[in-house]
Amino acid sequence: MNRRIGMVAIVLIVAGVFTVRGVFSEAPPQAPRKVIKLASGPVQAPFSDAILAGNTLYLAGRIGLDPKTGKAPEKIEDEIKILLDGEKDVLAQAGMTMDDLVYVQISCTDLSLFDKFNPIYKSYFATTDYPAREFVGAGSLLRGGHFELQAIAVKR
Repeated sequence: MNRRIGMVAIVLIVAGVFTVRGVFSEAPPQAPRKVIKLASGPVQAPFSDAILAGNTLYLAGRIGLDPKTGKAPEKIEDEIKILLDGEKDVLAQAGMTMDDLVYVQISCTDLSLFDKFNPIYKSYFATTDYPAREFVGAGSLLRGGHFELQAIAVKR
């Protein structure tokens, strides 16, 4: 009988230690989040331009709209430059550059514009270690845009 009581006491003590340890253990710290919203955005919509979580930046979809008119410029090259300049601005607010991008997804309403997009896109990088990228067709985009870009960046 004493042996059984001794075993039960040991089990209860061990269970108590694990319970107390669990109560006082700390949850792993979560990465702080910072909202990035450019003041000069042409479209006022309920989303942020990016969210910085730790050293990872999640960039919302961006269209190359003329900030004065809110519409896509007539020249495709101008639209691409406005789009990529906007991405650079968002990255800069997070203390990053285009070279910090690790993944880019581009939606395009006309896949024949692929060859016009690439040389301009390439000129925005200081390195030849380009991010992983997807260039996909899209039926239509807001306000007559031809390209929408969303991305993920990780600070080096």
